[in-house]
Amino acid sequence: MDDLAALYRARFSEADRARKDAIWKVLCENFFQRYVPPGSTVLDLASGYGEFVRHIRAGRKIAIDLNPEAREFLPDGAEFHLRSADDLSCLETGSVDVCFSSNFFEHLPSKTVLDRVLTEALRVLKPGGLYVAMQPNLRYAPGEYWDYYDHVLPLTHLSCREAYAEAGYEVCELIDRFIPFSTASRLPQHPLLVRLYLACRPAWRVLGRQFVIVARKPRR
Repeated sequence: MDDLAALYRARFSEADRARKDAIWKVLCENFFQRYVPPGSTVLDLASGYGEFVRHIRAGRKIAIDLNPEAREFLPDGAEFHLRSADDLSCLETGSVDVCFSSNFFEHLPSKTVLDRVLTEALRVLKPGGLYVAMQPNLRYAPGEYWDYYDHVLPLTHLSCREAYAEAGYEVCELIDRFIPFSTASRLPQHPLLVRLYLACRPAWRVLGRQFVIVARKPRR
């Protein structure tokens, strides 16, 4: 998997990307924005096609990705660094208000690398800053989880919580079932239906296959 650009071009058509973008607009406006103060500095680790960075409101937006094509999908004014997320030496200690990642940890080659990612993110976060992550939950998608060749690291909401705690974070919110496994699954596709789904938490218990974890860097 040396050519990430080729892999993701084959996996996601333009129509797929447009559909994902519309869903992410709703996810940001109706869920994730609550964790990101509008004037804050936000860091998207493994930014991919840039959906989160495009639709979240923040004072400063920074994106990290190993795919050089990721730069093309970012909005004007966003900063891009072509590098691995376990080396954030391009950023100063205590310079970020919120770190975010989506469907990222499962691609890492080992728990050792995940530990380094969490440690580096903790370093660049300001005291009291948040790391918000959304992940496929192996507990609720044990088959689908392995349908992608580049999925390597098995994680549930509980094992991820332990990883954050071990890295020095305070886990303040853990939603074990949030949205379906992928945008190709049973998540309603129309933006209005996505809004209704987000407002109906009982539906999460039926359809949710991904988890959300919110962890804080201690203020001390």
